Amino acid sequence: MNTEYTGVIFMYLATIALAIPLGRYIAKVFKGERTWLDFMAPLERLIFKISGIDPNKEMNWKQQLKAFLTINCLWLFYAFFCLLKQSHLPLNPDANPDQTPDLAFNTAISFITNTNLQDYSGESGATYYTQLFVFTFLHFVSAAAGFAAMMIVFKAMKDKVTDKLGNFWDYFVKGITRILLPISFVVAVILAFNGTPTSYKGKDTVITLQGDTVHVSRGPAAGMIAIKQVGTNGGGWFGANSAHPLENPNYLTNIVEDISIILIPIALVFALGFYLNNKKLSWVIFGVMTTGFLIMAITSINAEVGGSDAIAKLGISQTGGAMEGKEVRFGAAASAYWGVTTTVTSNGSVNAMHDSMMPMSGLAQMFDMMINAFYGGVGVGFMNFYIFIIIAVFISGLMVGRTPEFMGRKIEAREMKIASLIALLHPFLILVTTALAAYTLVHFPNINWAEKPSAWLANPSFHGFSEMLYQFTSSSANNGSGYEGLGDNSIFWNVSAGLVMFIGRFLPIIGPVAIAGILANKKFIPESAGTLKTDTATFGIMILAVIFIVAALSFFPALTLGPIAEHVSIK
Repeated sequence: MNTEYTGVIFMYLATIALAIPLGRYIAKVFKGERTWLDFMAPLERLIFKISGIDPNKEMNWKQQLKAFLTINCLWLFYAFFCLLKQSHLPLNPDANPDQTPDLAFNTAISFITNTNLQDYSGESGATYYTQLFVFTFLHFVSAAAGFAAMMIVFKAMKDKVTDKLGNFWDYFVKGITRILLPISFVVAVILAFNGTPTSYKGKDTVITLQGDTVHVSRGPAAGMIAIKQVGTNGGGWFGANSAHPLENPNYLTNIVEDISIILIPIALVFALGFYLNNKKLSWVIFGVMTTGFLIMAITSINAEVGGSDAIAKLGISQTGGAMEGKEVRFGAAASAYWGVTTTVTSNGSVNAMHDSMMPMSGLAQMFDMMINAFYGGVGVGFMNFYIFIIIAVFISGLMVGRTPEFMGRKIEAREMKIASLIALLHPFLILVTTALAAYTLVHFPNINWAEKPSAWLANPSFHGFSEMLYQFTSSSANNGSGYEGLGDNSIFWNVSAGLVMFIGRFLPIIGPVAIAGILANKKFIPESAGTLKTDTATFGIMILAVIFIVAALSFFPALTLGPIAEHVSIK
């Protein structure tokens, strides 16, 4: 067990060691300074020339959002129609069928929103064409769109008074060519050399040690799996995701994939400090995020390593911890750590079945997604945190009797209204839809929506409620992981979760970009003796308190009905 703990500690320290120089590099890329990947510039110029885009044309925040929303609409239609007709497209050696309209609707929205909730079963629900030219494509562009939105906010914080916030397309393309593509290439090579398939052939026939004949799916999976981790996407090639032995063959690949999940989200925190020349602010933000992350990680690891009290009462040894739903090649500690890294970001990939984990792990994973601001996804993680900064600045200003200011701009009613609406949107989406699902299950158990509500849950009572709560929490947080005891491939779940993913992605991006654009256009107020310092440990504690208070008030009653009640019931 000491070895397992050592592996977890190594993964986190290695991530920090890589994230700091990566953050410096990211800041250089978007400040226009020279980097070792400048040889990508001719490719970028070719892309802009073919597209008819002038990357040097400055855009205000409204023009940035128009570009962001327009391209996402195009991606949505492209993905939807490819999935509807995938059996008629090339690269389908296993003869997989078309997706139904409701499943295609859910899947298309899932991948353009960087959620990657998979109500289909990986290798049998998609063809090589849709895995490569829809899902892998969207893995790159949805993450890059998050990058671009974040850079708009960074730019607004950097300049004193401006309505010129750079160029969305320039941010977007460089996010792919200078950051996502190079890192994904390295990860893909490591995976390929450790046994992850790169073949375009169909299923292979294997005779097992027991003498059974088994048809094993494969495909050009390594590249797709690399970007699904690096871009905090999470949608895997195989249905079992990174618990599958071909998607995550050994402990080395487990380390590489797990580091990939949180590497860029942490690096972006440091990139902010380098970009603004304010390292103290980035360390305060990193400290707040890391405190929240460690609370959840320690809670989950202790729960999984400790095992189940109910099983212990039966006299069954649990020397390896709670191993139900976990891979022996990873162990309880590494599985619990992955479960937190994937939910504290918007990744959502799994190397163990979350539905089988201990109730306290389920609590930590859900609370990660309910807060949705500790590290978070590529770009959008900081934007969720930005909302909490605005709220904390406003509350702190009122407490000391000053007009709230952040980065030299006054926080006034307009910005607070937007921030408050975005902060309330997340619990609204989760709690209202979970209540609707629970009401439907109880009062209309036999409605025929491809699957009757009475057949939704594989588990009764508290855990069954947790399965529904987790699904909508994951959808709203654009995470994509799930409690697989839930029968989610039905019209009700495909449509409802699809709408939650759509709203949960775009409004929380529109809000921070709007706030940043409005603030950037205000008169800059030089720092004075009475200015509230936002790069101090005191302010960091204030942000952390605001985050936990908002999340606790919003979600504690629902968590009490699910994982907390289940934890108490098995004691």
